[in-house]
Amino acid sequence: MNQFIEMQTYIAIVEAGSITEAAKRVGTTKSVISQRMQQLEKRLGVSLINRGRIMTLTDAGQEFYHRSIQLLAELTEIEDSVRSTHFSVTGSLRIAVPLAFSLQYLAPHMAEFMQMYPDLRLDIESTDSFVNLNEQNYDVAIRMGQLTDSSLISKTIAPNHHYICASPAYLEKYGIPQHPNELYQHQGLLYIAREPHGMWQLPVDGQYQSFRIQSYLRTDNGYQLLEAAKLGLGLAILPGFIASEAICNKEICVILQEYSPSGGNISAVYRASKRASPKIHALTNFLIEKIGNPPSWELNIQHALSTSIQETPRSS
Repeated sequence: MNQFIEMQTYIAIVEAGSITEAAKRVGTTKSVISQRMQQLEKRLGVSLINRGRIMTLTDAGQEFYHRSIQLLAELTEIEDSVRSTHFSVTGSLRIAVPLAFSLQYLAPHMAEFMQMYPDLRLDIESTDSFVNLNEQNYDVAIRMGQLTDSSLISKTIAPNHHYICASPAYLEKYGIPQHPNELYQHQGLLYIAREPHGMWQLPVDGQYQSFRIQSYLRTDNGYQLLEAAKLGLGLAILPGFIASEAICNKEICVILQEYSPSGGNISAVYRASKRASPKIHALTNFLIEKIGNPPSWELNIQHALSTSIQETPRSS
């Protein structure tokens, strides 16, 4: 058994959390994964995982996982360096993408990208969980919002503007807030990752301040927020790529425009050691060209707002 295949299998088991899920990721059977795992532990002479209802790693398993990640990353970098001298886009590319953005915008583009580079194999995982590129075996991640990890290289794909929205029916019933200080009187549709304590961070006079809003719904799904807002259940902060169609169709209205929070950017991030990777450069350049700056959804929103397409009720 090839040692690198055993390492890749073990990494897949650790990151998937089970042998069954690892088999799905690798694209083989559970029995094959189990056999590789048994052979690896037999060859090393130590147990790497504690088998039970919840899989955990032994001390040896932790060490072997982290060192395997480093070794395979170094091997990939060597191959990328050699390939880059010939500007070839081949091999494999493991990508983490945000689930909400992938559904409507990334999925069709990634399929087209594969057509352009038939010798490149993609491994795409859609998740709203934050993946650590320095510890997990990803080549590149697409991220939304402000970036804080300065050890990573980032390339901006498009802006990620956010809007405070509500349905016309909700605003007709409860009135239109004119200042964030009035938000405490309103029902809030909250995104857990951004508003875990029921407070909205909004810019006022150039400084971000916290404002309380009534917690009516908490979710980690942006499309759930959209559907709740459309049905008049409360106010929500939505990224433009989710809200665009509903804004243009007058299903929801943009309010408190001058206090809209920054959503940062949609960016591709990768480790500095992969700065020369032709695969990553091909992917990022392709996404920038396809999504655009500004992207189509932002142009649609700005057109809707500038031409007063929205018909919001007057504040009471």
